[in-house]
Amino acid sequence: MAVTNFNQDKNQATIQELYCSAEFTREVHSDLIGLSAINIFLSVTAFLGNTLILVALHKETSLHPPSKLLYRNLVITDLCVGIIVQPLAVVYWISAVTGRWNICCYAHLPVTISATGLCAVSLLTLTAISVDRLLALLLGLRYRQVVTFRRTGIALLGMWIISILGTSSFLWDPVIHQWYTYSGVSLSLIALICSNTKIFSIVRHNQIQVQNHIVQGQPSQAIPALNIARYRKAVYSALWVQGTLFFCYLPHGIAVALTPAEGMRISIYLARQYTVSLVFLNSSLNPLLYCWKIREVRKAVRDSIRRLYC
Repeated sequence: MAVTNFNQDKNQATIQELYCSAEFTREVHSDLIGLSAINIFLSVTAFLGNTLILVALHKETSLHPPSKLLYRNLVITDLCVGIIVQPLAVVYWISAVTGRWNICCYAHLPVTISATGLCAVSLLTLTAISVDRLLALLLGLRYRQVVTFRRTGIALLGMWIISILGTSSFLWDPVIHQWYTYSGVSLSLIALICSNTKIFSIVRHNQIQVQNHIVQGQPSQAIPALNIARYRKAVYSALWVQGTLFFCYLPHGIAVALTPAEGMRISIYLARQYTVSLVFLNSSLNPLLYCWKIREVRKAVRDSIRRLYC
């Protein structure tokens, strides 16, 4: 396939006009059709899977309400990807194939803004889940007094506002949007790494204390009022969700980073389209992870399916 270079200077086509031009997309029609078919299927699975998880979380009562609210927010972002972002992406790809350039331009910008905003909310929510697990470990009995449903809701509202404002900056200054993206991702990664490192350090220290007390025949007082086995399962469940997100997001980040400053090549354009579909795939994988790693959710989902068939 020929590689064509298109400059994106101020005096030339905008990004929307570039991505929605016959000259730029004529060589990749088969790829865009394939991506459309894949994402139609993934949109349906994301909608069904995340709707089922929302119903299960609503019926589940053993999870701490603030923790359940964090997972519910993550499920809502995945549901929005399935019912908003992926259909818009399919409209963009199909309109580029059929040459409906007005529709193509109108679809590309909402896809970019909504996808970036929802990805930002997902990353911030995962960071909040790690911080929540760390606070449960550090605060002990005071955890339920400090981490309340109301405070968690306010924190989530702040995440949505920050994500919407940061993503909207793309409309008036792409440079600000770029710095917002880089700084937001960097801070979230730092917070995630620090939280998880601290968690495993404390848990490891607790295990050593327990073993020492057992050897000495003394009762263990390490991390009182905390079921360490259940806590470890919750931490590992969050780690699986985090790892899956980074596995799906990292290739697209690499594709964006490899985009040359002087212009866009068709090979890079295709790489970005395929990797953004991998980002969308994350919304279909998360419901499977919840059922696999969270026993309470798995049981609620199983009961919901049984009632549905009955």
